[in-house]
Amino acid sequence: MARSKIPVRSVLGGSRGIGAAIVRRFKADGARVAFTYAGSHNAAEQLARETGSTAFRTDSADRDAVIARVRDSGPLDVLVVNAGIALFGDPLEQDPDEVDRLIRINVNAPYHAAVEAARTMPAGGRIIVIGSVNGDRCPFPGLAAYSLSKSPLQGLARGLARDFGSRGITVNVVQPGPIDTDMNPANGPHADVVKATMVMKRHGRPEEVAGMVAWLAGPEAGFVTGAMHTIDGGFAA
Repeated sequence: MARSKIPVRSVLGGSRGIGAAIVRRFKADGARVAFTYAGSHNAAEQLARETGSTAFRTDSADRDAVIARVRDSGPLDVLVVNAGIALFGDPLEQDPDEVDRLIRINVNAPYHAAVEAARTMPAGGRIIVIGSVNGDRCPFPGLAAYSLSKSPLQGLARGLARDFGSRGITVNVVQPGPIDTDMNPANGPHADVVKATMVMKRHGRPEEVAGMVAWLAGPEAGFVTGAMHTIDGGFAA
């Protein structure tokens, strides 16, 4: 694979949780890393200082801002799109504007970011989108909008894998299950209900997801594309 001496990697949504774990892993692997954040300014500054990476404030609900951020990052060896929001509750009571914002961030942004990255990405490049096991399974009421925003990522990966495969660029989705983050803490009010459906009776760690991302970004995964990679402790088993 054609690689720069120091790999250039960008993580959209990298200030906290899974995104921060990916930034740390990429830096530990010797890459030059930039990441975006939206509201977590203090966390982003701290992570940037800790890792020597670069943080950019970017609203993933703004299509033009996402495209510009990827374009201005220059040719990327690896793009990871982790930025995402959750929206749970009775669909009859949800604000339609919030549902539309969910789709802009969780569906539109990954598509436009991936396409923009591919314009200058070298052969052997990697595009990795963080989805959710809820793209496959909707086990509880109140998940309709969120699940709706995660299933389309599967079509994105399959389609763009075919579009970019002749250039040696792979496109994959990582589908975490319950991971111990601010969005779904291991000691949260719904933890026991979630664990009851799992084979492994614990939440995953962000570092475990980062490990899967690092493998997909590495040389051993050059023949892996257009695929969903579920890491969920048996939540969907």
